[in-house]
Amino acid sequence: MLFNSLVFLLFAAVFFGGWRFVRRSANLRWFYIVAASFTFYGWWDWRFLFLIAGSGLLDYVSGLGIAARPRWRKAFLGLSLAGNVGSLAAFKYSGFLAENLSTLLATVGVDVDLASSIPPFFWILPVGISFYTFQSLSYTIDVYRGRLQPTRNLLHFFAYLALFPQLVAGPIIRASDLLPQLREDRDPTDRQRHEGLRFILHGFFKKMVIADSLAFYVDRAFQSAAISESAAYWWLIVTCFAVQIYCDFSGYSDIARGLARWMGYDFLRNFDHPYVSTSMREFWSRWHISLSTWFRDYVYIPLGGRRAGFLRAEGNMWATMLVSGLWHGAAWTFVAWGGIHALCMSLERITEWPRRVAALPGGRGIALVLVLLQVWISWVFFRATSFGQALAILGQMLSLDGWGLGALRAEFSARVLLNLCVWLGIMASREAYFFLGFHERRWMPQSWRPTVDAVALAVLMAVCIYFRGPGSEFIYFQF
Repeated sequence: MLFNSLVFLLFAAVFFGGWRFVRRSANLRWFYIVAASFTFYGWWDWRFLFLIAGSGLLDYVSGLGIAARPRWRKAFLGLSLAGNVGSLAAFKYSGFLAENLSTLLATVGVDVDLASSIPPFFWILPVGISFYTFQSLSYTIDVYRGRLQPTRNLLHFFAYLALFPQLVAGPIIRASDLLPQLREDRDPTDRQRHEGLRFILHGFFKKMVIADSLAFYVDRAFQSAAISESAAYWWLIVTCFAVQIYCDFSGYSDIARGLARWMGYDFLRNFDHPYVSTSMREFWSRWHISLSTWFRDYVYIPLGGRRAGFLRAEGNMWATMLVSGLWHGAAWTFVAWGGIHALCMSLERITEWPRRVAALPGGRGIALVLVLLQVWISWVFFRATSFGQALAILGQMLSLDGWGLGALRAEFSARVLLNLCVWLGIMASREAYFFLGFHERRWMPQSWRPTVDAVALAVLMAVCIYFRGPGSEFIYFQF
């Protein structure tokens, strides 16, 4: 079920219509959340409800086992890890592993097609499997570490795991943050309702107006059999994709946060203007925050973090970023994407160039441009359909051919170029507003704010209705 669909609007209307009548009883509240969330998830394919139910039951039992049988705590943790990582591997990586293993065997003269032996069911990627398995795993690991007491109520646990606003594309909410909130009867305040509406409208604007308007041109470029020989064209396309994926994913997170506010719950911010970063380290503190902190706490730090010297810290960072890349997709292009970010962060640590550049006149602006260049190059590998296509596009971007307005006019009509400039200009202006610190200044009397805010939200709603692009799935559904 897509947020940007009529069926979801009907679903949300029914859910929130009944929410006020069920939330006062804990068990009834949790049952209502689980029933609604399973309906939301099963709308896509009811068969995969068994997968999320099985994953949840495994971690629920493992959490209880860790607390009740300390001598067996490692065995229960291993069971949880094996079950979650195993299901993720079966549905997301089995084809990738089979194809690469077949290729490797072919180099030594063994001709075998391992991919054909995989059951067709495992070629279907369950929506959101990477998100809810990580969320479920964090619960078991935190119980194992003694940072969380396991919940003994099965409905309480599944209300945490399957809460529909963030179920299929995050943010990844920690049990220590959400379980206590779910335990309380929370009556949303007027401020929470207003903030929720603001989050939801901003999310729909990012997704339906900006991301969906850019998606057609990005998809056409990367799905084309021929690679355009214009460098300007590919820089524009990659810029469109950078804005598209940001608006698409942060838009989903905003909608999820808004829906949670209407329920009386608070989700932490998942994106914090990542394209104003002046270092790659800062970029990862602003981009997909719930995932980057998950990898920090459950991969990087357990590997040793920065405790064992510089070289070991670099190896831990590289391992974390490569795993992060593979988490996004079963393809070498995603591994390369993670590797590029690791390389850029290693260069930062060795040279300390962000600090040195920032000390120069206009240094923050120079550092910003350098970071965006690195991020843009990495996005090529993230979006490309193959490693060969990524290298061909990157080679064209770094060439001296096809620069200038004439090259763009050969690819786009004047109307299309104007539309792209409008959508990209809106986002550039928005990010510049934060980069220059204008958001910290007061531009109007406090008494004007409620009226201006109400008018702005009304305009935003009208723009979402009348200027939306062609509807499409959220990008991160595939992860």
